[in-house]
Amino acid sequence: MKQLSGLDATFLFLETPEMPMHVGALHVFELPAGYKGKFITSLRKHVAARLPVLMPLRRKVWWMPLNLANPAWVDAEPDLKQHIVEIKLPAGSGMAALEAAVSRLHPVLLDRRKPLWKFHVFEGLAPSIEGRKRVGMYTQLHHAAVDGQAAVALANALLDVTPVPRSIEIVPSKRPKTFRIEMTEMLRGVLGNQAQKVAEIVRQLPSTVGTLKNAAGKAVSASALLTGRPGSGNLTLAPRTPLNASVTSGRAFASVSVPLPELKELGRAHEATINDMVLMLCSSALRRYYAKRKLLPRRSLIAAVPITLREKGDTTADNQASMSFISLGTQVSDPKKRLAHIKAASSAMKSSMARIKHILPTDFPSLGVPWLIEAATALYGKARVADRIPQVANVVISNVPGPPLPLYMAGARMISNYPTSIIVHGMALNITVQSYDQSLDFGLMADAQAMPDVRELADAIAIAFDDLRALTRPGEPETDEVPAEGLVSQATRRLAGGLSKAFSGLVGQAAAAAVSTATNATRAPRAPGANRAAAPKTRRSAG
Repeated sequence: MKQLSGLDATFLFLETPEMPMHVGALHVFELPAGYKGKFITSLRKHVAARLPVLMPLRRKVWWMPLNLANPAWVDAEPDLKQHIVEIKLPAGSGMAALEAAVSRLHPVLLDRRKPLWKFHVFEGLAPSIEGRKRVGMYTQLHHAAVDGQAAVALANALLDVTPVPRSIEIVPSKRPKTFRIEMTEMLRGVLGNQAQKVAEIVRQLPSTVGTLKNAAGKAVSASALLTGRPGSGNLTLAPRTPLNASVTSGRAFASVSVPLPELKELGRAHEATINDMVLMLCSSALRRYYAKRKLLPRRSLIAAVPITLREKGDTTADNQASMSFISLGTQVSDPKKRLAHIKAASSAMKSSMARIKHILPTDFPSLGVPWLIEAATALYGKARVADRIPQVANVVISNVPGPPLPLYMAGARMISNYPTSIIVHGMALNITVQSYDQSLDFGLMADAQAMPDVRELADAIAIAFDDLRALTRPGEPETDEVPAEGLVSQATRRLAGGLSKAFSGLVGQAAAAAVSTATNATRAPRAPGANRAAAPKTRRSAG
């Protein structure tokens, strides 16, 4: 019997209709020239052939009596007609239709009586500019079964590096399949497992306490919350924003991509890591989004950033992650100073986590824990506690390394890979980023009430990337030149202000229209339906 770890099971206990606990991604696939038949048929055959090496797809949860302790995994034979389903979109649909479909489907809970996954295949997409057929796919995998790195390992087993699927050598397992667990086995296994976990905690307690004491002292010494000194310290309460609210059962999803090689080059030029650059893009976009609404806090927004505890080479399908916090520097108007703030905050986080990473638990005793967590979660949501108490973070930002080369599924080339993740009470926005081929794909999942216009934030990430391109690099002479778009915007704003004082009524409306036209004329139009090869360097989608 394999009982779920404490961390894995927590994702089951935290799940409510307002907080689905599955992750996944939105993909666009391009079918080979001359493709005949239905992609969903090919996909079901492909998955069926790979099932022996896809453990998370062929097991389900077996609950303990009275939900007394963590459940266990048992074997299951998935019905692929129920787990891989087809959805028809209006003919000629693009990315906007896919994002709307994900917004609608993401709140739907997975059926706990079955293996905790589902693939939705979308037909009806507009073809590529070469005329090749395209399909979309939205995947759902419960977080109790996989974390980000485990999902990447699962994708590696499911996807191929060539259009022709590789042959998989299947070694028959000698383990007898367990489709149900008897009462005596459950009780004996649970009690023995719990005793072992308690003994492990007691054995490690002295070194754990000492490590935590030293790490806490270091963190407090740099804390803006306790020292009162401004800076990039991460130990502080987050300012209240519309994101710090109890979430609803509605979702709003948007996606955007930036060219990965250019972002890496910019990072090297500014002596920043890819993580630093991702945080910078998100920080700049959030600053622009809230400044436009006159809701930008005077204190920095705080990001909750997952960190992996997984050892290199470990591909087991379970959760091995923890959470850290990073100040985003959104209160800093100067982009270069904001990037310096993020680099310092990121470095401080890494230093703190390095001291305690080895003692952070992913498993712990669970007797009585299911009742406690489920009751606390229900009370927290119904009482809307998140609306009243201070929060430690405003947004979740996660960066998961992905494959650096094109991949194929059932002969179709994967064009994009936009992650879809979890939001929780008090943090109504999750920005998850994954590298794929030559792109960095951003998936923005928001509560539909807290941020219904999440598309505008995704567009602000593309603008933030353009701002990074224009940023003076270390060693280069400073310049006071303003980009052409900035000059036009400044001039048209002044013109609009003067006209509003001199004229009124119809004349004022005409001036405003002229201002809008002049500003839009500075932006290069994007070709609708462009695929990855034909898209501009910073793009919203393949649609």
